[in-house]
Amino acid sequence: MPFEPLVPAGPALTVEEQRRYARHLTLDEVGVDGQRRLRAASVVVLGAGGLGSPALTYLAAAGVGRIAVIDDDAVSESNLQRQVVHRTADLGRAKVESAADTLTALNPGVEVITHRVPLSAANADDLLAGHHLVIDGTDNFTARYDVADAAVRAGIPHIWASVNRFEGQVSVLWAGHGPCYRCLFPRPPAPGAVPSCAEAGVLGAVPGVLGSLQAVEAVKLICGVGEPLVGAIQLLDLLRGRVSRIRVAPDPTCIACGSRRGAPAPAADGWSPETLRSRIDDGDVLVVDVREAEEREVNRIPGSIWLPKDELLDGRWRELPTDRDLVLYCRSGIRSGECLAKLRAEGFTRADHLAGGIRAWIVAVDPSLPQA
Repeated sequence: MPFEPLVPAGPALTVEEQRRYARHLTLDEVGVDGQRRLRAASVVVLGAGGLGSPALTYLAAAGVGRIAVIDDDAVSESNLQRQVVHRTADLGRAKVESAADTLTALNPGVEVITHRVPLSAANADDLLAGHHLVIDGTDNFTARYDVADAAVRAGIPHIWASVNRFEGQVSVLWAGHGPCYRCLFPRPPAPGAVPSCAEAGVLGAVPGVLGSLQAVEAVKLICGVGEPLVGAIQLLDLLRGRVSRIRVAPDPTCIACGSRRGAPAPAADGWSPETLRSRIDDGDVLVVDVREAEEREVNRIPGSIWLPKDELLDGRWRELPTDRDLVLYCRSGIRSGECLAKLRAEGFTRADHLAGGIRAWIVAVDPSLPQA
């Protein structure tokens, strides 16, 4: 679905700008007007890490005129495997300072604003004020919900992505045009339910791909071209070379953008292993394994049925009942969360997933099961 350009075109390009952005100017979809819009745009990027690094780099290279970077962390050696906006010489420096130096060296015509602070509910509105859109590159769920809610209040697009090992997902969340983040994920995951990159690992190029896609979505919105990922989540399994897309709709009862706007936020998302075990014993829940066949051969929750993620998202969700409790599970909660978003978008009000996946089940319920 096309949208009007997010940013009005600014003054005429200089001769130097025409040379620098020549490859943009030859694109009918961008052209001179689009480049003037990019120069007039103001974008805020939350996180100068794995996702923020490519997003920041390509926004600066594209000529986005004003870029604000929010990050309170310092560069560490383990960052350098994927956070390509930083260099070995930057170890120990504030990430916002390192990123600003890299972006300014790449394109001196870009204004870079740095905020070495943690984003929170208290400062999110101020940090987003005056910007046309926000790119979310954080892996901190508290900050993710805070920036998502602030984007709704500001009425600006929230370009979200997440990565895990070899997989990722990206979407444009924009209340009034499509769902917001809370429409899809009303509650944060239970503490420890979703492993961090340090715990699960990540191939360095994977956030590079996802962060670059975030930059592409930003350019599309600024220039008003193509079909932004509003109302859709792009799913990438880069280990298997699979790309898919699911449609998602706003939740009319959402506490951030719907009829329950302003209601207290619900508790952490996902059933605990102990709760699921009790409900299985009572016989009143359908447990659905969304992993791959080879994973299910290693271990499984007794009584669960098997419906792989890709097949579920591709239409087999229609085979599931809507009139009973459903609990999805995978290895750690990432894939089951993707499937849960689809089910909730399709009206499965009694669907949920297992916080922490079968790994949490093994720890809390059945240590005799082998780890996948």
